[in-house]
Amino acid sequence: MYLQEGDLVVFIDQQQRSYLKRLKADGRLHTHRGYIDHSKVIGLPPGSLIKTSMDKEVYVFRPRMIDYIMNMPRKSGIIYPKDTAYILLQADIFPGARVILGGVGSGALLLAVARQVGPEGYVWGYDVRRDMLDFARRNISELLGEPSNVTLKLGNIYEQIDEQDVDCILLDVPEPWNAVENCTRALKSGGILLAYTPTIKQADLFTQELRHHKSFAMIETTELLVRDWHIRDRSVRPNHRMVGHTGFLTWARKVVREVYSFEQE
Repeated sequence: MYLQEGDLVVFIDQQQRSYLKRLKADGRLHTHRGYIDHSKVIGLPPGSLIKTSMDKEVYVFRPRMIDYIMNMPRKSGIIYPKDTAYILLQADIFPGARVILGGVGSGALLLAVARQVGPEGYVWGYDVRRDMLDFARRNISELLGEPSNVTLKLGNIYEQIDEQDVDCILLDVPEPWNAVENCTRALKSGGILLAYTPTIKQADLFTQELRHHKSFAMIETTELLVRDWHIRDRSVRPNHRMVGHTGFLTWARKVVREVYSFEQE
């Protein structure tokens, strides 16, 4: 389908800089390498190569989720795509899953989870700040419209979780260990509890609480580092810059401590 007025697009220049814009008939993208009138883009197929007013080449695409997350407005730090992708698999976020997020922030992780669970699943996002909920709601609406599978709730996950029998709970809060008791009650047996923490001390305290609580097993902590490579003709080397530390991911599964035995006939 050709690009139309009102479509969300991403412009990517030859230096891999990206610009996220919604097309308007009278709109214009300004860059330090010239400008592009939106009217020149409307009607083109995605993936078209166009030129700025300074004759510099720029591609225009429909944005991937990663393009949107890395370019969307932020009011807080976000969970970066390298961690988000791992969370979706490690926490087993499947189509139809029922998931709680403790700490919504700017909405980056919530966007990915909402799309992953699909229309048959549901996501509840808790945050103690109304302004953050409003900010995240705008970011979600800009990409997904008004999703029917998301509810944002003003509340402290340390104090109360209204939902029960959920498949997974994801925590992005300063003191995730304070939420373990409520998370235990909300999770179904076998469900997954995962916390993203900037520091290893937070991961340590969270792990200690999980072990003390005795309702969780399979407790693990992971840190992910990503390094891109430069491959040009005969030049093959790692990029000078890499995505290093962003946070630690600690997860566990809720278990039933009662031991079931089977009598032999």
